[in-house]
Amino acid sequence: MDQYSLEDSDLQIRLRGAWEQVLRRLGSDTPPAWMDRFLKPLVPVECADGLLVMTAPGKFVCEWVSKRYREKLQAMWSDELGEEIELELVAEPRERQTPMAATSSGLAPAATAVVAMPATPEPQKFKLIDRYSFDTFIVGQSNRLAFAGAQAVAKDPGGKYNPLFIYGASGLGKTHLLHSIARDIWKRDPRFLLVYMSAQQFAEEFVQALQNNRIDQFRRAQRNVGVWLLDDIQFIAGKEKTQEEVFHTFNYLHSLGKQIVICSDRAPRELHLLDERLRSRFEAGLVADVQLPDTETRCAIVLKKAEQEGIALATDVAMHLAESVPGNIRILEGALTKLVAQASIEGLEPSVELATSIIEAYYKNHGMQKPGFEQIVQAVSSHFKISIDEIRGHSRKAPIVHARHVAVFITRELTGDSWKHIGALFGDRDHTSMMHGYQKISEMMIRDRDLRSSVKQLIRNLCPEM
Repeated sequence: MDQYSLEDSDLQIRLRGAWEQVLRRLGSDTPPAWMDRFLKPLVPVECADGLLVMTAPGKFVCEWVSKRYREKLQAMWSDELGEEIELELVAEPRERQTPMAATSSGLAPAATAVVAMPATPEPQKFKLIDRYSFDTFIVGQSNRLAFAGAQAVAKDPGGKYNPLFIYGASGLGKTHLLHSIARDIWKRDPRFLLVYMSAQQFAEEFVQALQNNRIDQFRRAQRNVGVWLLDDIQFIAGKEKTQEEVFHTFNYLHSLGKQIVICSDRAPRELHLLDERLRSRFEAGLVADVQLPDTETRCAIVLKKAEQEGIALATDVAMHLAESVPGNIRILEGALTKLVAQASIEGLEPSVELATSIIEAYYKNHGMQKPGFEQIVQAVSSHFKISIDEIRGHSRKAPIVHARHVAVFITRELTGDSWKHIGALFGDRDHTSMMHGYQKISEMMIRDRDLRSSVKQLIRNLCPEM
């Protein structure tokens, strides 16, 4: 806080006190980086006949504030001073000073003292996974848009698609694309600064920084980059402080034109426990999904995996695995690993017959079983990050009601139970409310591609043969 001196006039003291109040009000919804860089350095120097003059340290700051905050500042100053204020911003380059060098010649010295900041730490490079590159990513109809967006971002960070938001179920290639972006950028410029981390890692490091009073170092490590890659953003749903930090980091980087890539297991609009400000920003760029690939793409993935591992695999064997093994790409790759291991043990070449025995032993029963009600509600609970008790309870909060309706829809689709029986499962609800929930989701899926994709993915995970 600024110190007052006996040489300050009543007007100077009044202006300084009012400015402190304006800054407090601005701080509630303004990114800290903007406050420190553009607003706090402003100095009120004169006010007469409704005209308030403030100086800014340089032309750039003056123009930036005039464009974004002039009207808001005028309104707040008018509130604080009790009269209609017209604000005039004047660019005034200032010399860098230490606190001891400030003089008592007015308001400016106390407000413009600059303390030398410690050097910004260079973000530590993460270890790229060797097999993750654009060359090894199999492109199909299910992931074409996400792949094209990732390539465009790697070629021109901060250019065409910013932010890029990629979503889809686990094991479909989202992390593969993030590593491919980093690999492509570092191939051109090994010194390029970028950060890749999971949202869970971000949350843990943020908490540690708060506990150890190192929040400034944490923020500089996140923000002193040209590309910010954040995986599994759904992890921070419900974590208010972490969401706030992600929000300000996002705003800071985006305002400077730095590239942001976010991955999630669902579309932004389905992240119901995430701050609306974040969801709207995620949707401002390119939103691309990755879905379960078709059989031909799954076959190509098996063949590519075999090639990487130096395994001679016939196309008919790869196709048999692609057609018969349920689930995502990780499960499919696991089936290939089992097949190769069994072939090695028995001294045989991988064949359709051997693949069939592997499928019968490990996957067939899994694919034939219909899920029960508890499995369905558990899957919906995990997807929406809403507890089972809330889904089966009586809360009328919109996110909970939406998850409940999805659970009703999937229960009816997979079990075919009567509406009366389904109502009993959901806490003895009337059958008409179950029919209403089912109909509502049916209608929403027609016009909402993201919801349709998520519901279909949940059904596939629960009942892979469908």
